[in-house]
Amino acid sequence: MSETPPNTLQYRFDGPEEAPVLILGPSLGTTWHMWDRQIPELSKNWRIFRFDLPGHGGAPAYPAGSVSELAARLLATLDSLGVHRFGYAGCALSGAIGIELALRHPERIASLALIAASPRFGTADEFRQRGVIVRTNGLDPMARTSPERWFTSGFAAAQPAITEWAVQMVRTTDPGCYIAACEALAAFDVRAELTRIGVPTLVLVGSDDQVTGPAEARTLVAGIPDARLAVVPGASHLVPVEQPAAVTDLLVRHFSTAWQPAFDSATGQMAIPASPVRPVLAAPPPQMGPVAEIAPPAAQPEAMGLGMGMGRPDPYDAGIKVRREVLGDAHVDRALASADEFSGDFQEFITRYAWGEIWDRPGLDRRSRSCVTLTALVAGGHLDELAFHTRAALRNGLTPVEIKEVLLQAAVYCGVPAANSAFKVAQQVIREETTPQE
Repeated sequence: MSETPPNTLQYRFDGPEEAPVLILGPSLGTTWHMWDRQIPELSKNWRIFRFDLPGHGGAPAYPAGSVSELAARLLATLDSLGVHRFGYAGCALSGAIGIELALRHPERIASLALIAASPRFGTADEFRQRGVIVRTNGLDPMARTSPERWFTSGFAAAQPAITEWAVQMVRTTDPGCYIAACEALAAFDVRAELTRIGVPTLVLVGSDDQVTGPAEARTLVAGIPDARLAVVPGASHLVPVEQPAAVTDLLVRHFSTAWQPAFDSATGQMAIPASPVRPVLAAPPPQMGPVAEIAPPAAQPEAMGLGMGMGRPDPYDAGIKVRREVLGDAHVDRALASADEFSGDFQEFITRYAWGEIWDRPGLDRRSRSCVTLTALVAGGHLDELAFHTRAALRNGLTPVEIKEVLLQAAVYCGVPAANSAFKVAQQVIREETTPQE
């Protein structure tokens, strides 16, 4: 395989060259091999295109820090191959890529399947915390816990070879690319945009998925106008691996009925199905009994903005975004919830000016701003603020070793007693934030 440029993805094709292209996208920490059991059947009627995420499966380690960047790299790869329109099935993070494509490039997607996906994956805090753990401890903690996140306990016990394969996939992933993917998931939130997805969509989820389970799937179905839900019993997060036959059958049904033209493998010609497009799960396979349901439409939040006059954008919106990204949703939610008539103006003030005017300036990156902030807090003896800014520094990419060096430097210029107190606070925070949860 030729070397992959930084703006494209590692890929492979299976199936007839003349057939319509169907893309299968992997989840975070896996490779295109998670789809191996689907290939024999799907490649009869489609030209299957599989890709690896950056730094996964031996792919070049060019980190991508947003879902939109991953989608752009996928499109660049497809453009280089002359693939303009395609069906798309993506699991978890690749499901987010599929949503991004359907929203920003609807002319490219003929039909969509979202597997173990969500319009918002957990909370931003959870994924940034995962990035902190990987930056500090490497990928071993993620690898060791991947079977319990991905499979039901019965499957993991009965299939030790597959379980070990899953662990090794994570262990061999590039840590920087894994952290960047966590940042991409932390920032992904398209709940208010789902109604703009205009392609037929299958939302598929394992009944026992504890990562992005049936509740998240129902949110997708409630928001996407032309969507159907399939819940696969006895499966967890990596449902294509745990229940390959059921997933294959559902994908064949969906892409055969909700995508024209289809490819006739017997004649080698493109064919238009005689029957009109119908609901994907009108007759679910009896061997698996997936549940099909449509949730009621969810109310969509409206974007709000404040103007400052004179044509200048209000920095509050940028400030609250940066404040949440740096300090975490939980911290910011607590601060705003505790604000009252007396302190509310102060919360608005620091959001608008500290975070919207200063932290959002382009002159320094966030790592540098964390170094400056930690030093200033040591000098002022502000230990409460030092605690949450130590957490922020870890989220912004500083390692515990780098934070230690900042505090040592501060000891010289700000005084040993101040640094002594700072070390105690920072040490406790670092232990809390970098200890893997078993």
